[in-house]
Amino acid sequence: MTDVDCCVVGGGFAGLTAALRLKQAGRSVAVLEARDRLGGRTFTEVRPDGCWIDRGGAWIGPGQDRIRALMGEFGIGSYRQYTDGEAMMVVDGEQYRYTGTIPWTMSPWASINLGAGFAELAYLCRSIPLEAPWDARKAEKWDRITLAQWLTRIRSKTAHDLLETAVAGSYTSAASEVSMLFALYQMASGGGPNFMFSVRGGAQDSRPVGGMGAIYGAMADQVGDSTHLSQPVHGIEQDEAGVTVHAGASTLRAHRAIVAVPLAVAGQIRYEPMLPVDRSFLHQRVPSGSIIKTSVVYDEPFWRYDGLSGQSAAPGSPATVTIDACTDTARPGVLCVITEGPTARRVGRLDATERRTAIVRELVTRFGNRAGSPVDYVEQDWSAERYSGGGMLSHLPTGVLTQFGRALREPCGRIHWAGTESSAVMCGWVDGAVRSGERAASEVLRHELAAV
Repeated sequence: MTDVDCCVVGGGFAGLTAALRLKQAGRSVAVLEARDRLGGRTFTEVRPDGCWIDRGGAWIGPGQDRIRALMGEFGIGSYRQYTDGEAMMVVDGEQYRYTGTIPWTMSPWASINLGAGFAELAYLCRSIPLEAPWDARKAEKWDRITLAQWLTRIRSKTAHDLLETAVAGSYTSAASEVSMLFALYQMASGGGPNFMFSVRGGAQDSRPVGGMGAIYGAMADQVGDSTHLSQPVHGIEQDEAGVTVHAGASTLRAHRAIVAVPLAVAGQIRYEPMLPVDRSFLHQRVPSGSIIKTSVVYDEPFWRYDGLSGQSAAPGSPATVTIDACTDTARPGVLCVITEGPTARRVGRLDATERRTAIVRELVTRFGNRAGSPVDYVEQDWSAERYSGGGMLSHLPTGVLTQFGRALREPCGRIHWAGTESSAVMCGWVDGAVRSGERAASEVLRHELAAV
C-alpha cells in the first residue's frame, strides 16, 4: 500500500461510496476492510444455481434517492417486493390474516390501540428536526425515557406486544435499551412509522436485481485495486500534515481519513492524539443489537399459491418476522426469517441443529407442512460478526442523543465520519449509508480546497 490522498476505513456502503466519489474527483484512495469481503452490514451470497441471497440489508423504498442514483449509475434495476395475498399476525397461538399495515381481524380493542399507537408515533415524528434532533422542543423529555416506558401507555397487551416487536425490533434490542428520542428521530429520518413498517410504498417496497452485492460489487470494480481486505485498522495517528493508519502489520500515510464503521467498532481503534471528549464518549455509548437473519430455501414459493404474501410476525417467537425473499425470477422460493433483540440472543445460545429445528417448526405452524422440507437453510448471525458488532443499526440509549449527538458528523481534525447512523436522512437504511459516504467525501474535498 502506498501513500494516498484519503484512507477509508471500512468497505461497506458508506466507505465504498466515499471512496468512489473521491476517486471520481481525481483523488487517490485506499479502502481498508477488516473482513475478507466487502459489503459491511450487507452481504449477498450467489448460489451455484445463480440464485442470490441477501444475508444482510436487502430492501429499498421511495425517497431513498441516493442508493437509487447509484443503481442508475451502474445500470442496476429493481423489482417490487411480493405483496399479493395476506400477511399473518400470530398472537397467543392464534393466527390472524390481514392486508395493509394494521391487522383489523384481531379484537377491536387491540386493533384500535395498535392504530392509535402508530398514529401517535407519526405525530411525534413530525416534531423532530432531522439535522438537529437534540433541538426538538421536547428533546430532553423524550431522551430521558426509553421506548419501553413510552409503550406503557398502550392499554391493550396485544397491541403493546406487537408495537414493541415492530419498533424495538428495528433496533435489534429490547425496548428498555432505546431512547424514545432516538426512536422518533430514526423513524422521522425515513418519513415516519408508516414508511418504516410498510412494505408497498415503504422501506421494504423493492429490491435491487442481483441483491445489494450487485451495487457494492459495481462500486468495488470502480474503486479497483484500491480496496484491501483482511486489514483491520487498530490505530490512527494524526498530525498537522496528515494521518498515519495502522492495519495489522501495515502502515498507510494519507492526507485525511474517513472512518466508516459502526460506532462500537470505531471505538476499538486507538486514536493519537485522543479524540475530543464528546466523540470519544459517543463511541462508548452507542451499541449495536442482536439479529439473526435466516434464509429458508424451497423449490418454489408455495405460500403464494395459498394466498399468503409470506409476511408474518409472532412476538417472542424464534421466527419473529418472516418476509418473502425470492429473487425477481421467483424461483426458488425463499422465506427470510428475522429474529431480533433478546429473542435473537436466546435463540443464538442454541446449537445450530436446535436453532434450525425451532425455526422450521415455526414456519410449519404458519405456512403448513411444505415449510418443513426446505432444500437449503442459510443463517447469518450478525451478533457474532466481529467487525459489525451486532445488528443492522446501532441504537442510542437514553441521554446520548441530547448530550453527544452533535458529535455524530463533526470531523475530528483530519478524521471524518461516515456510516448510516450519521445520516440525518434515512438513518439506519443502506440509503443513509450512501448519503453519509457522499457527505464525508464532500467534506474531505472541501477541506482540501480550503487548504490550498
